[in-house]
Amino acid sequence: MPTINVVNIKGETIGKMELSDAVFGIQPNTTAMHAVVVNYLANQRQGTHSTKTRAEVSGGGRKPWRQKGTGRARQGSTRSPNFTHGGIAFGPKPRDYRFSLNKKLKRLAMKSALSSKAAEGSIIVLDGIPLDEIKTKTMAEILAAVGFKNKALLVMPDVDEKVLLSARNIAGVTPTITGEINVYDILNNNQMIIVKAAVEKLEEVYA
Repeated sequence: MPTINVVNIKGETIGKMELSDAVFGIQPNTTAMHAVVVNYLANQRQGTHSTKTRAEVSGGGRKPWRQKGTGRARQGSTRSPNFTHGGIAFGPKPRDYRFSLNKKLKRLAMKSALSSKAAEGSIIVLDGIPLDEIKTKTMAEILAAVGFKNKALLVMPDVDEKVLLSARNIAGVTPTITGEINVYDILNNNQMIIVKAAVEKLEEVYA
């Protein structure tokens, strides 16, 4: 069972916490993580891209020259794809990129991502983040004290507007809550700065 230090907002170690083997100690499954990341990114796509075919561009109603006798290739319209200002052949059209994965795969990917961060020693557990007001400067000082480097996922157990609004303008920090955490954000950040209560919630859900 992995053991990790618990620090306060000054970066001082105030205790230790045992992490669940079922959530933070499994052998990471890279195939599952890859599938879930591809799924996440596909689901973010708007799919509003569009091009016009030769039937949709304006003009081209008249046959540009007679069928035979000019020495040139026969043409019925100046809006075919091989003409300037013509339509686009096989261009993108609006579509939905979303697809679904089964729950077992998504759970395995989440536990694999958390376990890989734990194995790297990239998880910082905070006892709590008590903020009296929304203050980015104070939040930046707290993160610097606990060991924030350049790119971190800040995980809270529940919505705390003072913390989330204070952290959102700090470059490299992605604030979130346990109910919205995803595999892409875990893997896309170098560190996880997570409140102790959030760790307990994750273990309750995924153990």
